[in-house]
Amino acid sequence: MTSEPSLERTAHIAQDLIRFDTTNYGEGRSNGETDAAEYLGALLEEMGLTTQYFDAATGRTTVVARVEGSYDTESSAPHAKERPALILHGHTDVVPADPKNWSVDPFGGIIRDGLLWGRGAVDMKNMDAMIITALGDILGAGKRPARDLIIAFFADEENGGEFGSHFMVDKHADVFAGATEAISEVGGYSVDLQGQRAYLLQTGEKALVWIKLTARGMAAHGSRVISNNAVTKLAEAVAILGRQEWPVRLTETTTLLISELSRILKIDPELVGPDELILATGTASGFLQATLRTTSNPTLVKAGYKHNVIPDVAEALIDIRTLPGEEDDVLAQVRALLPEEIEIEIMHRDIGLETSFDGPLVDAMIGSLGVFDPGAPVLPYLMSGGTDNKALKLLDITGYGFAPLQLPPEIDFPGMFHGVDERVPLDALVFGRRVLGDLLLKY
Repeated sequence: MTSEPSLERTAHIAQDLIRFDTTNYGEGRSNGETDAAEYLGALLEEMGLTTQYFDAATGRTTVVARVEGSYDTESSAPHAKERPALILHGHTDVVPADPKNWSVDPFGGIIRDGLLWGRGAVDMKNMDAMIITALGDILGAGKRPARDLIIAFFADEENGGEFGSHFMVDKHADVFAGATEAISEVGGYSVDLQGQRAYLLQTGEKALVWIKLTARGMAAHGSRVISNNAVTKLAEAVAILGRQEWPVRLTETTTLLISELSRILKIDPELVGPDELILATGTASGFLQATLRTTSNPTLVKAGYKHNVIPDVAEALIDIRTLPGEEDDVLAQVRALLPEEIEIEIMHRDIGLETSFDGPLVDAMIGSLGVFDPGAPVLPYLMSGGTDNKALKLLDITGYGFAPLQLPPEIDFPGMFHGVDERVPLDALVFGRRVLGDLLLKY
């Protein structure tokens, strides 16, 4: 693959990765990740590392490599072998992108206005590239990370990891032996809080429950009077869940976040509710508002095959994200909200995560951000979506979101995820490379 010769290496690699169309349509349909995995594997092998490739199905490839940590004879710190290993992981698949809606080719890896454009520019081929270059900086200088690292680039994250992280945890858990913590996407990025730059460090994730609603009725000619109409029943059920206003409930993480935001923004949380306070964060609220409550969003509706035929079956997919530990209660409420004749099938379910905002790794991540942006506050947040850290938690591995990016205040970063014209500033990639490198040398 060819990139602009003047590009910094992180942008060069991210651009190459964008040009692999690794679209994941869900439910097992995908363009596949093998080419991207082999590309990343070759870069790891150029560093002298041994790679392993795992295929959950044809074209659904995950690549893993292990990096030996250092031993500083002049330090009183434990030998790297005595420290638990740290996992750095990314995923190589992306959600679909309709070129008609984009101002650039979503798989062209276009450089424009000082930004890299394309599907995966922020979710998450940017972080894949940052991992490679940060590691390359360390090994290329003849150094070693402070502890053993396990580098993993998973397939199928956008489908819940069935052919990626969950497959690896179920079938190849041995490759993660010795690891107790993991770092991946959607954290460590900057937000603008009314002129104050701060960073959000992801210490938790909402739980995921994907359900399918099915309504059944009478098949008939479209000109007839039919009260038993499957599409009508489904539409009513979809509207109920799509319009449901779930109550605010603060967790330990969001309680601390609200407290810190009120301090920085000089807003009295006793006078302003959590929703209003979150909205005061500007574009950051795109991620933060959904962390205060359950959400239930209809995402796909399917019924019928001809304009003048009333179908006997109609289906809809609902993406439900609950606060950690509330999955069963929310499912019970969903059942109570809908008519009994609406069938509910759980298509995929995954756990929620929440970790306290303290400990050596949290301190190290905050410290590395402080090296390159002194004085900027770092706040915990509970991610409204999910990552492959959910699968690793089944091995008792604690995961964090830390893909560090220093972003201009005008960019709507949350809007880039699964959005149109996804893009990332080139200088933010350099920032992330440096912060990650600092962290891996010290922690």
